[in-house]
Amino acid sequence: VQLQASGGGLVQAGGSLRLSCAASVRTFSSYVMGWFRQAPGKEHEFVAVVSRSGGMTSYTDSVKGRFTISRDNAKNTVYLQMNSLKPEDTADYYCAAGVRFPSRRWQEYNYWGQGTLVTVSS
Repeated sequence: VQLQASGGGLVQAGGSLRLSCAASVRTFSSYVMGWFRQAPGKEHEFVAVVSRSGGMTSYTDSVKGRFTISRDNAKNTVYLQMNSLKPEDTADYYCAAGVRFPSRRWQEYNYWGQGTLVTVSS
């Protein structure tokens, strides 16, 4: 499984970005998909996870009401819509594929993509 994240960039506080993660696997719908982030000098932090069908989601408290995770199984892609961005959201964002919902620990995921950098200026 190969995961390719994109959509990061520089945005002002209060702005929005949408991250995408494309998976090169025929059985995309059999994986739970998660987003994590890592700020400089910090551990990986769980952000959001979506179930195989997309019908269930879970978020870390700091992004609830601002971020939305979704997936399109026909396109083998998972998204993270980020609104009302804050400087503390600045980090490398990673998508990951796993088999348990709602896994919140990065060690529980089987496959990882490269990060896409999100920088939020104040």
